[in-house]
Amino acid sequence: MRLATWNVNSIRTRVARTVEFAVREDIDVLAMQEIKCKPEQFPYAPFEEAGYHVEAHGLNQWNGVAIASREPMTDVRTSFDSMPGFAKGHEGPDAPLEARALGAIVNGVRVWSLYVPNGRSLDDPHLAYKLHWLEALRTATAAELAASPGLPLALVGDFNIIPFDRDNGDPDIVVGKSTHVSPEERAAFFALESAGVHDVVRPLLPEGYTYWDYQRLKFPRNEGVRIDFVLGSSALADAVKGASIHRNERKGEQPSDHVPVVVDLELAGAEEDDDLPMIFA
Repeated sequence: MRLATWNVNSIRTRVARTVEFAVREDIDVLAMQEIKCKPEQFPYAPFEEAGYHVEAHGLNQWNGVAIASREPMTDVRTSFDSMPGFAKGHEGPDAPLEARALGAIVNGVRVWSLYVPNGRSLDDPHLAYKLHWLEALRTATAAELAASPGLPLALVGDFNIIPFDRDNGDPDIVVGKSTHVSPEERAAFFALESAGVHDVVRPLLPEGYTYWDYQRLKFPRNEGVRIDFVLGSSALADAVKGASIHRNERKGEQPSDHVPVVVDLELAGAEEDDDLPMIFA
């Protein structure tokens, strides 16, 4: 199975690029974030014509997540247990849920497409929401893996966290002044390891950015950051045979500000392939 994650930054604007990438790169499962549309607005036809089933979850023109798969999906979920909600000026357990999580099982693999809250600023209530959201994700993931210890599980998507200083090439993002690099956010990211998942791409690709802001020539100057990840359970990590970060997708007409991250999985019962490369594409 070839699994990819991509914050497409509006699927209706970039559907042609997205489908073309999926077909060209032989993607079996594509998790998308920031689709920015409701399910009834999603451009299903181009995906279906290319041989993909699609599940989409969106509530308005913001956020939104989707999964496209060549194989049928089962046990589709639009939230994880105890996932908190958020609305400005509306705090508490009854705050409305945002469209930030979509889970499905494909060929025995549990895939979660996740768009982690941004946090906005160090003094914004959105940062507390982000940390609460990540803690709920950790707890839910730990419970799912405790119930099914051998489950190949992948948490994939835009985590809006820069785990290490070497992942930050943007001079405007500064520890102590910016979100994404605060000790609290980094601790929340690493706490996911206690739930039984870890970054399955970094051992193969220790360097590489996945996002460059549109402003001030950030991409030509390579002032990017690494915020898009594939976190896998032990069963999933054992199946990883290759990984790639597709930097060239940031080029061309109307690119997303993120690029795809891809992992190649050799699952039990699948035909053996030649060793797959670990590359920047």
